Amino acid sequence: MTLSTMILKMSEGLGNTCAIFFLTLLFSLPLGMIFALLRMSKSKAVSSVMRFIISVLRGTPLMLQLLAVTYGPHYLFPDMGVARNKLIPVVIAFAINYAAYLAEIYRGGIESMPVGQYEAAGVLGYTKVQTFMRIILPQVVKRIMPSITNEVVTLVKDTSIAFCVSYEELFTIGKQIANSQTSFMPFLIAGVFYFLFNGIVDVVMGRIEKRMDYYQ
Repeated sequence: MTLSTMILKMSEGLGNTCAIFFLTLLFSLPLGMIFALLRMSKSKAVSSVMRFIISVLRGTPLMLQLLAVTYGPHYLFPDMGVARNKLIPVVIAFAINYAAYLAEIYRGGIESMPVGQYEAAGVLGYTKVQTFMRIILPQVVKRIMPSITNEVVTLVKDTSIAFCVSYEELFTIGKQIANSQTSFMPFLIAGVFYFLFNGIVDVVMGRIEKRMDYYQ
């Protein structure tokens, strides 16, 4: 198999890699905020349960969670079978896992805000929801952008874990070609793809961070 043929075949898997990446961000970013708010709930029961869930999600391998979401329902309910479209369980597992990490980033940002801002907003007649949405959240987003960027960059590389459930993304196809051709070249090509993908993500996130430097 020629180099150009390898690149062409692996570029087909890049589309599936992009699907995992963008869908994970689409669901994990808002879900992470929900997790964070539940984690910060004044109800000790809700806060404790959410803290335990986040600890489990952060303390166990993403690969294990991916296998559990993909094959777990089949073992619990044999009549269900395994999902034919592997993208669905892959995105569910990735979104929940990344939401747990994002929740802690959100929580750190929210708790870093001075209490005086809440008090000042109350004096001005803002409700708690208005205070959070109009005053606190914009500042929190600005503060946590470097940490969010780090998670987004990590996500690009973590998409390769989808190979363990035979979802044909970039790394899976590269591994198949490497096995059939007894060559390490597909892995090098995959590495270049991931590097370029991460380069694009880094540039985009860098521009977003610069746009948010409105105090400079």
